[in-house]
Amino acid sequence: MATIVAPLEHSAAEDAQAIREAVKGPGAMYRWIPEPADRDALLANIALRKGKFNHRVIVEVSCARHPEEFLAAKRAYISRYHHSLEEDVASHTTGALRKLVVALVGIYRYDGDEIDERLAESEAETLHYFIEENAFNHDEIIRIVSTRSKKQLLATINRYKHNYGISITKTLARIADNDVADALCAAIRCLTDQTKYYEKVLRHALHNRTDEDALTRVIVTQAERDLRQIKDLYYKRNSEPLEAAVAKETRGHYEDFLLALMGIQY
Repeated sequence: MATIVAPLEHSAAEDAQAIREAVKGPGAMYRWIPEPADRDALLANIALRKGKFNHRVIVEVSCARHPEEFLAAKRAYISRYHHSLEEDVASHTTGALRKLVVALVGIYRYDGDEIDERLAESEAETLHYFIEENAFNHDEIIRIVSTRSKKQLLATINRYKHNYGISITKTLARIADNDVADALCAAIRCLTDQTKYYEKVLRHALHNRTDEDALTRVIVTQAERDLRQIKDLYYKRNSEPLEAAVAKETRGHYEDFLLALMGIQY
């Protein structure tokens, strides 16, 4: 993995151009791959500053990483941009969505294995009540999703499905045109089953006019993590290898770049 040395001053526009060159310019894609913490900081900054705020990138960086990895990304963000990630998220979001994403990026989440089943039962009931009321930004929902350990939250959503006959993520996914519900759904999926989350992102990216930002982001960030499991699940759900789907929807150096990260060498 190559290491980049951060310059003294940073520009979001220059960072965005660097990413475009990295994934489209001949040969540049193989040279411009920063270390994970710096890459997460870069992706978060671009998500905040380019056009419409991409809350899913912030959710992925804050919820799909190990707490120590996310802490390293926040330190890298401060080093690069001389602002905290929390500060910039608050500055570039508004209303109910701000309330949720600031909570997600501001926490250091406990990573232990302990589970309190009685608490899971109680909080499943709390989540169900406020979701049924369409109160997606209620303090109790945000508290539960932003502070509970991954194991505890998984126990809670399992109780939710057992008690109410439908998964909480399916309930949230049915809510149309609501960024808070979408961000909650993404956060819960990232925290409890990120393989399933990333497979879904890839499927949508490849089947909907090829969302190159999402496609590149998932393959690059997961290449040294869980890409094998994501590929296996993609094949199981789509009856097609991920490599074949990527090859059909991409061309040239960009195609070579992604396939190389997936283990196909030329």
